[in-house]
Order: sequence, then structure tokens, then C-alpha cells
Amino acid sequence: MTIAKLQQLPESLLQEVSDFIDFVAHKHQFQSANHEQQDVSQAWEKWFKTVDSLDVAPAESNSEY
Repeated sequence: MTIAKLQQLPESLLQEVSDFIDFVAHKHQFQSANHEQQDVSQAWEKWFKTVDSLDVAPAESNSEY
């Protein structure tokens, strides 16, 4: 259906359609990259919260040193 619509457009509008397709593709790539970055950020945040909540026992003194 889309190809049929493109074939009916005058030559003068095809560049505009091509530019719009490039814009949509770029926008989608940016959103995907941003979403992946948020996933990584959330994973690190969760890791830091987990590490910060760990109880760490003090090291035992060793007189052999």
C-alpha cells in the first residue's frame, strides 16, 4: 500500500518523503539508544543500592603481621 502511494507522488515530493523517512529512522535509533542507556543506568543504580545495604563485618585483627 505504501509503495503504491509513493508511486503516485510527483517526483518533486519524493525527496521530502525520503527526508522524512530518514528523520523517523534517526528518531527511532535515538529512542532505542536512550532506552538502553536507561536500562544500564537502572541496573547500576540497583547494584549500588544492594552493595550499600550490605553489612560488612570489621576485619579481625591479626597480630602475626
